[in-house]
Amino acid sequence: MRTFPAFILNLLLLVVFTNAQANAQAAREIVKDTASKVIDRLNADRDMLEANPDRIYSLVNELIIPHFDFVSMSKWVLGKKNWRGSTEIQQRQFVNEFRTLLVRTYAKALLEYSRQEIVYLPVEENPESTIVVVKTLIEQPGSKSVPIDYSMHASGGDWKVIDVAVDGISLVATYRGSFAAEIRKNGMEALINKLSERNSQATTHTASSI
Repeated sequence: MRTFPAFILNLLLLVVFTNAQANAQAAREIVKDTASKVIDRLNADRDMLEANPDRIYSLVNELIIPHFDFVSMSKWVLGKKNWRGSTEIQQRQFVNEFRTLLVRTYAKALLEYSRQEIVYLPVEENPESTIVVVKTLIEQPGSKSVPIDYSMHASGGDWKVIDVAVDGISLVATYRGSFAAEIRKNGMEALINKLSERNSQATTHTASSI
C-alpha cells in the first residue's frame, strides 16, 4: 500500500490549519466591521438619537441583530430539557421575546456610548470546539478597561454570535438561571408572558420619555 509522502501530508495539514485561522479571523472581522458601522451611525445620528431615543432600536435591528443566532441562543439559555419540552409555538414565541429583550439591552448600552476606544485582541480558538471567542476591550479614560467577549459559531455560511460576556459575565448564563427558575415555578407559558410584559413595559416607558 502506498503512503503519502511526508511533504504532501504536511502541506495538507498546513492548508487545514491556515483555513481554520482564516475562518477565525473572519469572525473577528465581522465584529470589528459591525462595531465600526454602529459607531459611525451613532456619531452621525447623535442629535437625532438624543431627540428621539426610540430610533436606536432600528439601528440595532439593522446593524447588530443580523449577526446573532437567536435560535441557538434560545436553546442554550433555556437548556435542552426545557427547549424540547416546549411546543413549536412556544419556541417561536420565546425566540421573538428573547430577541426583543436583547435588542433593548443593546439599545440602552449604545445610548450610553461616549466614543470609547475598542481594542481587538487575538481570537480564542479551541480545536475541539466549533465556537471561537472574539475578545475585545473597551478603553475608558481614567477607569479600568471593560472586556467584552463574543462567542461565535458558523451558521449558514456566516459567523453568528451565540453569547456575549461583559467583564467575564455571560449574558446567556445570567438569564439561564432566572429563566429556569421561572419555568420550574410557573411553566414555560408563564415565562413567555413575563418576557412579553417586560418588553411591553419597556416600550411604554420609552415612548413616554420621548
